[in-house]
Amino acid sequence: MPDLDSPAAPAVSAPLSRRLGLVQATALNMIDMVGIGPFVTLPLVMGFMGPNFLLAWMVGAALSLADGFIWSELGAAYPEAGGSYRFLKLAYGEHKWGRLMSFLYVWQTLVQAPLVVASGAIGFTQYFGYLVPLPEWWQPKLVAGAVVLLLIGLLYRRIEDVGRLGVLLWVGVLALMGWLIFGGLTHATIAVNWLPEGGIGQLPGALISVAMGQATVKTIYSYLGYYNVCHLGGEVKEPQKLIPRSIFLSILGIMALYLLMNWSVASVIPWQDAQHSEFIVSTFVEKLYGATAAKVATALVLWVAFASLFAVLLGYSRIPYAAAADGEFLPIFAKTHPTKNFPHVSLLLLGGVGFVFSLLFRLGEVISAILAMRILVQFVGQAVGLVLLRRRNGTAHLPFKMPLYPLPVVLAVVVWLWVLVSTGRVFILSGLAVTAAGVVAFLLWSRQLRRWPFGAATGQE
Repeated sequence: MPDLDSPAAPAVSAPLSRRLGLVQATALNMIDMVGIGPFVTLPLVMGFMGPNFLLAWMVGAALSLADGFIWSELGAAYPEAGGSYRFLKLAYGEHKWGRLMSFLYVWQTLVQAPLVVASGAIGFTQYFGYLVPLPEWWQPKLVAGAVVLLLIGLLYRRIEDVGRLGVLLWVGVLALMGWLIFGGLTHATIAVNWLPEGGIGQLPGALISVAMGQATVKTIYSYLGYYNVCHLGGEVKEPQKLIPRSIFLSILGIMALYLLMNWSVASVIPWQDAQHSEFIVSTFVEKLYGATAAKVATALVLWVAFASLFAVLLGYSRIPYAAAADGEFLPIFAKTHPTKNFPHVSLLLLGGVGFVFSLLFRLGEVISAILAMRILVQFVGQAVGLVLLRRRNGTAHLPFKMPLYPLPVVLAVVVWLWVLVSTGRVFILSGLAVTAAGVVAFLLWSRQLRRWPFGAATGQE
């Protein structure tokens, strides 16, 4: 057990290596974004929005782009492992409020990162059931758990090997999405709305409707991951250039793929039928090319879901490492593997908790909870933090400056708060409960270390 009565001494074995290039970083971002999300949320969004479902995917893309400017500016200026952990600590003051904000982010990560891993593993199992019927409740749970264990094994290696494997998995993502889009382009028989029924005049009402809020929660879940490169900031080559490029290439590329994929499915299968499908991709391909092709498509969905979990667990495992290396978390998490040079303790912890969660929860129970838990501290807190950093340090040193500042920041904060409200009271309260527990844990930790607010803050704020 570490000595909690004295400042934690980080036990870093070696610095992380900058080995990831633009292609690898973008590939890891995109496979993180796609995952199982669009294949399980597509019917849900259609159920909320009816014929106007494409509008919800465009709103999700717009929020991602606005938030992407925030991540790009912060990621290029502070390219280190940990992403939001580092940004929040610098923005709010490294020795006072920044300690609290960054601690809360790591605290939430210990809960929501395994939930994200579990949600992907459970979604994987859902489509796996199309190929191999799983009638007993324990059989799907075993499949989900086995997926998480396999992920841990594949990630237990050097970062350059992980980058190459990420590109290989990315190829499967592009192959599946391309096949689905091609099927729609060559077999379209149904007109699909790109604007609300009734024309442009109905747009304002559609954008502020309750249905749009609920649908956007699902589309945002499917877009999350465009910032994964910031978690790996300490392992990216020329991060001042590559991090912003990777973020926007990821968002624009996935936006195009999602919109075209949704259009393709709805141009072949009426949305009234698609909203009730449990295996919409399999159903779509089976209608076009037969049962054998549908099994191949389902296998590709599983490939994509696995690829996303690979990127998710890779990125999140660097967050407790970064906090521990700063002396703000248990020192054991700062250790890197003695020969492969990656934060293996952090990987094993998050993967292990994700394994347990995959055995306990169902997919529908976690999507809204994941967002509700993260929005206030990570997304809104980070946006406000960028404003604080600009006021304190100016902009002359920034390698990337967002255009039209502060408009993207204001837009991101407003829409994130709207999404938070749309998750519902239960999920908002659960997110606040996790945050409150984190505050208590921070106070206990700080008291034992005799740090602020129970002792004098070291350094200058």
